[in-house]
Amino acid sequence: MAYVHIGGVDLYEEVSGAGEPLVVLHGGFCSLESLAPVADALAAEHRVHAFERPGHGRSADIAGEYSYERGVADAVAYLDAHGLTAAHIVGYSDGAIIGLLLAMQHPERVRTLTAISANLDPSAYDRDPEVNGPILPALPHAAADEAETAAPDRVSPERSAYERLSPDGPSHAEDIWEKCVRLWTTEPHIDLADLARATAPTLVLAGDRDTVRPLHTLRIAAALPNARLGLVPGTTHGLVAEKPDLVTALICDFLAE
Repeated sequence: MAYVHIGGVDLYEEVSGAGEPLVVLHGGFCSLESLAPVADALAAEHRVHAFERPGHGRSADIAGEYSYERGVADAVAYLDAHGLTAAHIVGYSDGAIIGLLLAMQHPERVRTLTAISANLDPSAYDRDPEVNGPILPALPHAAADEAETAAPDRVSPERSAYERLSPDGPSHAEDIWEKCVRLWTTEPHIDLADLARATAPTLVLAGDRDTVRPLHTLRIAAALPNARLGLVPGTTHGLVAEKPDLVTALICDFLAE
């Protein structure tokens, strides 16, 4: 396994393919496995770089809380570590928020941005349980719970991946989840007008039943100077897993323009 030293810690990374550089930024409480279908397809035309932030996947946790600003700093340091002056950025959920901030604060480092299910502040979440369930569901069941629940399908792919991959051990999932929930309920706070600073061509994607309200996603795309909007039909916040071929096709079409 390959690791890169970023922000004082070792972060797991994967690099594949050839072509223009592209960096994949995963979501919260996720590993790189959650974006593997997209990353594998993009590697046919791009040099795909991907790393796991602290506490996610194969990267050990850090003391203290998570923040999107640290995510941006780590992304810049990752670009620097590989000598990438600029790259295409594909971010999902937390990774999409980091991508937006990166494009705003360091526009010269972003060739294009694909932001999947991003939000500008915690008020963006749809709180109607009939639309997309509870706003912040409980920590997904652990594999050890299967015998008691008799429903192994209740073990989410993200929880399963965490238990298999984390160097901190399966029981540390509760700590990661709690830190993620605190992040999601307190950050980000991005002013809509500030999106004008993100000048890179941008593809804004979300599910039509996304936790992030479609109107919020529409406002993000409208505020960006050079954006395209796509709502993926029949999908939720998990659109990458629910319709990976369609999501990948939309991204590839965007990058081919």
